[in-house]
Amino acid sequence: MRPSHQLPLVGLLLFSLIPSQLCTICEVSNENYSRLNPLINTMINSKYTGGIQAANVLLSLRLAGIQDQSLEQQLTQEVRDSGEKKDLTSGQLALVILSLGACQNSVESVTYFHLVSQLEKKFQEEIENMGLHDGNPLTNYYQLSLDVLALCLFNGTYSIDEIKNYFTPENKNFYFGGQFSVDTGAMAVLALTCVKRSMLNKQNKNGEDLQPISNYTESLVKKILSEKKENGLIGNIYSTGEAMQALFVSSNHDNDNKWNCQQTLDTVLEEISQGAFRMPTAAAQILPALMGKTYLDINNYSSCVSGSGHFNISIQEPTPVEPTSPSTWISVNYTVKINKTYSTEVTVPKGSVFLDVMEEAQKIDEAAFCFTYVETSWGPYITSVQGLKENSNDRTYWELLSGGTPVSQGVGSYVVHNGENLEVRWSKY
Repeated sequence: MRPSHQLPLVGLLLFSLIPSQLCTICEVSNENYSRLNPLINTMINSKYTGGIQAANVLLSLRLAGIQDQSLEQQLTQEVRDSGEKKDLTSGQLALVILSLGACQNSVESVTYFHLVSQLEKKFQEEIENMGLHDGNPLTNYYQLSLDVLALCLFNGTYSIDEIKNYFTPENKNFYFGGQFSVDTGAMAVLALTCVKRSMLNKQNKNGEDLQPISNYTESLVKKILSEKKENGLIGNIYSTGEAMQALFVSSNHDNDNKWNCQQTLDTVLEEISQGAFRMPTAAAQILPALMGKTYLDINNYSSCVSGSGHFNISIQEPTPVEPTSPSTWISVNYTVKINKTYSTEVTVPKGSVFLDVMEEAQKIDEAAFCFTYVETSWGPYITSVQGLKENSNDRTYWELLSGGTPVSQGVGSYVVHNGENLEVRWSKY
């Protein structure tokens, strides 16, 4: 009998899983770099660029190749200090590792291996919590995906079986209020792509492990593309950057026919000119994609080419606040809704954010409107109202609404308007 020249089944599977063509990568042209200066200024001059928030900024600047020695030293020290805190969530620690290790050579990256060991433990605590609490992690799946990405990029330990078990695209944790979470799905695509590439590089020939991960990635990409808007944004303006990264690294599952990268890029640039990215984290998350980079470039030292000469980097001195005149005050209606509804009218200066309204309402009636919050990489996050705390195990949280519609920005960045009806509602996701 003539010998067969067919590839063995596993070998054929491995060959098919290697991305032969990636989705089109578009990036801002050199002559348009000046249009990104508002992002740079937001990242380095915002009052929220401190503590764990500095990790997002440091990571973004390094990936974009923007080098300023004094600024980098300042941010690096802040991130190092944050990394030593014991109360970091798993995702926050993962972000610390990604930012400190980004674009560093292998010798410099060794310094942070002790953080990787800590992350391994925190990741396992997330997995254990899901086993005890109906599949709910201690944090959320965005952070869980950050964990896997950091462990994958910096040679941490994780279980392929756990990845296959918990990262199925239909998992409830990819949804928020019944709506697919684009940024969560995008971060999962980046993490799963890293895992798949790592398996291929190590010549892992277990097709039973590779095929599900490849299928998960493809399914998540389709879900991301299904959230594309007519103007090219994917999900909303704040999820678009990470969605772009996910599409950049994905194999060509007819993506190019379903997504016009240049249209998305043009829309984002227009949004930048309109001041859409007021928070440093929002600016930091969109910048890498605009430069054609993804988080999978983090440990590729040669890809971090300096682009600092194209940008206007200047740390501004705080400007004195002028007294507010009576003509610049506005009135809004503020409501807290649990089982009972509590309402009041609040007067705040024009340009105030949602948090300012809540603080003024608390002064009017502390029993009805008292609340607590924590600082996150996205700024302040409401943790309790009237002593009722959000709980990830029960999937409960405090939802912010305007005119009955959820707001797309955080409590510290959503600017309120005269006559607006604002509400904080006890909700489940």
